[in-house]
Order: sequence, then structure tokens, then C-alpha cells
Amino acid sequence: MDLTQGTLKEKQARAKKMMLWFGIVSLIMSFAGWTSAFVVSSSREDWLKDFQLPNAFAISMVIIIVSSFTFILAKRALKSGNRSLTMSMLLVTLFLGITFIYCQLSGFQEIIDLGYNFTGPTSNITMSYIYIIAAVHILHVVAGMICLLVVIYNHFKQKYSAENMLGLELAATFWHFVDILWFYLFFFLYFMK
Repeated sequence: MDLTQGTLKEKQARAKKMMLWFGIVSLIMSFAGWTSAFVVSSSREDWLKDFQLPNAFAISMVIIIVSSFTFILAKRALKSGNRSLTMSMLLVTLFLGITFIYCQLSGFQEIIDLGYNFTGPTSNITMSYIYIIAAVHILHVVAGMICLLVVIYNHFKQKYSAENMLGLELAATFWHFVDILWFYLFFFLYFMK
């Protein structure tokens, strides 16, 4: 397909999608770097070999996967012209995003209750990596929620339709990426002890 062909609107849509994918690839490289550092550091003598991930992290994984499905339902509803179902599913997705962050923070509290802080005399390199990886992921979920709020506002203002849903599609792609990323990170942290 020739990227120079099509209407101006089609070219702009392709450019926006390409920029999103460039961003996603750079995020993949960043998290690959952090997880690689985690693996390399696991050979240290002070590494915790038998730590357990907080239960809240597992619960948050289920929540974020469900949120991907609600976003898919919102997109399908918009394609079929059901504006009220679209709004409902977008709001449910937002609520699930908030719930995900709450679970993550609860997971941090579980780690603190075990006696491991991020820094200081009660910190540990293993738990510090977990804090960093999970916290940076939370920041990306927050970015996804900001995108979702913009989509909700634009949908309320009736800027989207079955023929014009680029903003919703871009936000959904980023949201699904963040969901898949947590799925990977959770299992990486679970199995790489």
C-alpha cells in the first residue's frame, strides 16, 4: 500500500497511528531494558529468591484484562450506532482503570507490610525493581486514563461515529497495549525469581 495515496484525512489517520506505534515500540524497549536489568541483578547475593508477588497484583491483572473487553465492547457499540452503550462501556473501562491503580497501590502496601520499602534501610534490590516496574506501568495506565477521559468527552460531544472513530481507536490501541504489558510484567515477575 502506498502511504502517499488517499485523502488528507486518511493520510493524517495513518500518520497518527504510525506515531502511536513508534511510541509503543519505544515503551516496549524501555520495559525490556528494565526486565533485562532485573534478570541480570538476580545473580546478586542480596537478591530475594523466594518472594511472593502481592495478591493485589494478580487481582489487578484480571481487572485490566476485563477493561480491555469493555473497551472492545465500547468500540463495537459505536460501530453499531449505540451511543449510550458506548458511553456506558467507556465509563466502565475508566472505573476498571481506577480500580486497577487501587489494586496496584494495595500491592505496594502488601510489600511494605512485609517490611520492604522502596529505599532506605528496609529496602531490598528485588523489591525496589518491583516497585519501579509496577510504578512506571501505573504511570502508563494513568496516561491511558487521560486518553480515555478525552475519548469520553469527545463522545459526549458527539465527535465520534461509525465512520469517524480515530480517537477512540488510538486510545483503545494504547489501552490494550498497557493491558498486555501488565500481563507480561506480572508473569515475568512471578516466574523470574
